[in-house]
Amino acid sequence: MSTSPEPIPVPVTAVTCLEDRAQVERTVVLDLEAGTQRLRLGPVSALAVDRSLHAELAADHPAAVLDARVVRAWTPRGPGPAADDSALRHRVSALEEEQRALEQRRERLHARVDLLGRLATDLLREIGQGAGRGEAEQARWNRELDRVDGERDTCGEQLRAVNARLTELAAELSDTQRALRLAETEPAELVGHIELTVRADGAGPARLRLTHLVPCALWRPAYRAVRDGDSLTLDTDAVVWQRTGEDWSNVRLTLSTARSARATQPPRLEEDRLTLQDRSPAERRTVHVELREEEITDLGPSPVQGPPGVDDGGEVRVLQCGAPVSVPSDGRAHRVPLSSFTTAASSQYTCSPELSPLVAQIVRFDNRSGHALLAGPVDFVSGSGFSGRGTLDFTAPGAPVELAFGSRDDHRVLRETEETRDTAGLAQRTVLTRTVRLHLSRFSAPAEHDEHVVVVRERVPVPETSAVEVSLRGKACSPAPDEVDADGIVRWNVPLPPGGRRTVTLVYDVTANANVRGL
Repeated sequence: MSTSPEPIPVPVTAVTCLEDRAQVERTVVLDLEAGTQRLRLGPVSALAVDRSLHAELAADHPAAVLDARVVRAWTPRGPGPAADDSALRHRVSALEEEQRALEQRRERLHARVDLLGRLATDLLREIGQGAGRGEAEQARWNRELDRVDGERDTCGEQLRAVNARLTELAAELSDTQRALRLAETEPAELVGHIELTVRADGAGPARLRLTHLVPCALWRPAYRAVRDGDSLTLDTDAVVWQRTGEDWSNVRLTLSTARSARATQPPRLEEDRLTLQDRSPAERRTVHVELREEEITDLGPSPVQGPPGVDDGGEVRVLQCGAPVSVPSDGRAHRVPLSSFTTAASSQYTCSPELSPLVAQIVRFDNRSGHALLAGPVDFVSGSGFSGRGTLDFTAPGAPVELAFGSRDDHRVLRETEETRDTAGLAQRTVLTRTVRLHLSRFSAPAEHDEHVVVVRERVPVPETSAVEVSLRGKACSPAPDEVDADGIVRWNVPLPPGGRRTVTLVYDVTANANVRGL
């Protein structure tokens, strides 16, 4: 069996990026010889998943793949930069070497200063003892003290110079290392190759296709909404991160929401025991109620549990990039354009004072991209430039889309509530009356003359039992609501001229029977 001594390059030609990993496809034309031979292909990413490796030859050549495996070799880097490293790496190495030398010199100077301090202490002790014994060697004592003080001053100056140089080195080294991180990546010490055993009936070229999975790659959708008058342009991008150890250069990129790591299995069946229990006469005469919050949702995708991921509505979505793309292996975010469309859009001003005192501008349009819009962040751009960032929910093709283009700084809403409780009738029915007043105001520039219509929404309770009734006081409501839906949402279309002020009043009664408790 012949063995190829030199590795054959196998560039990445196509990538399918999944939610938390990627499937890499490599294509190369091999010049095969007759018989069984072992080929060494690579280098490839050392993170390649061994069990996912699949190799196949084109059917137009009489050859077969007998074995394919990933082999890895570890080559540790030396203590210093290699000869072929960049000037930036050599500069970092030189600064680190100078820093180590200065730190050693600082330690030696500290040790010498401590030694001179102990020497001065011993000399002063000797002078004190000599003076006590009546010795008078003033000249020698002055000479020794001057020599010690001079040495201490010299070491102190050297120590201050070393500390100043170390401070400069630390700042320069930090800037150089930051520039190195932004410009280059650490060379891999662990390198992978693919050993391929092929049997060919005859010599000739053959096309080989290799596929395998790699971790450390993911993507998320992102959008850019540009509003121009009555039209809106929505750009759909894919933000791709990858740190697989090899760059993707001019590859066909496919984006999928498949979750290959999540096992699919039927739900586990568990017992659900139902027990009947007779109520006491007091319990039959009493109805317990409580106020609770219910989220109003339409039919749509169920929320994704666990860490933030790609919300695809429960169905695998596949998006294609129209042109070859390049994504370096630097771990940073790279935006890849997917689609763009321009459509007519309508806008309105709306507010829900119970939730927020701000008036938001809502833009509505239809999804004309030809594919589902996955949930993701949106950058808003209007006539004045970038105006903020919001979120886009999952939207099917052709379905309506609502985007909030921020709040209006010149609109304000003030909400006031009052509540009274009374007992009416012979049946001692409890009547709870709630009054909600909404004060809307608009502060406009002198050049504004158009009128804005603000859609104001409030809510009233929706009873689920016949023992509780909710009714609006039509005459007390000012103005009368334009709409009250089945979910208890009350809506007004309030016109606001420049500098105008309006007050909206909502009054409703909650009537409960005498046997109702908890209201």
